[in-house]
Amino acid sequence: MFIRSERLFLRPGWPEDRDDLLARIADEKIVRNLSTVPWPYTGEDAGRFLMLPEDRFLPRFLVTKPNVGAEPGARLVGGAGLSLLDGEVNLGYWIAPGEWGRGYATEAARAVLNLARTLGHRRVVASHYIDNAASGRVLEKVGFRRTGRVIERFSKCRGHAVPSREFEVVFDAPGQCDGDDGMGGSIIGRRAA
Repeated sequence: MFIRSERLFLRPGWPEDRDDLLARIADEKIVRNLSTVPWPYTGEDAGRFLMLPEDRFLPRFLVTKPNVGAEPGARLVGGAGLSLLDGEVNLGYWIAPGEWGRGYATEAARAVLNLARTLGHRRVVASHYIDNAASGRVLEKVGFRRTGRVIERFSKCRGHAVPSREFEVVFDAPGQCDGDDGMGGSIIGRRAA
């Protein structure tokens, strides 16, 4: 499955993305805010992540920025996707530090959240470590609301539980699968499983 938003292209990761993924995510400023990613992050970790089986109801994407002009291809700027966390559909994302401040996290999160609705998920949760307030602002921008709960969530990088603020989005009804998400992106194709 692929998603095209206004400036970004979200696509599955492939084994040949290993070195690029490693170069972009192997930064403690990123990994310390992701609950299941180890530190230090290695090429083997990137390879294992890229080989995880696909789940059509919980897709994971590499977030890329198509190059404009003479340079072909696209550069990797982050990752986003859905997963199960404590039995609930969870939105997660990360953006490489060199790309911060450009709205990519908001755009990617909005595109994946819309896909969650299109897939028929009625509720999506997300959380951020209390010391990562920027992530909370992204969640609020894309429509999440605070649940009022602060929970201890384990960080594999930090090696201990860290207070995390919980958010949720509850959809009134599953979205229409008409190709236009109304939120700045559209699903443009599927890769055969």
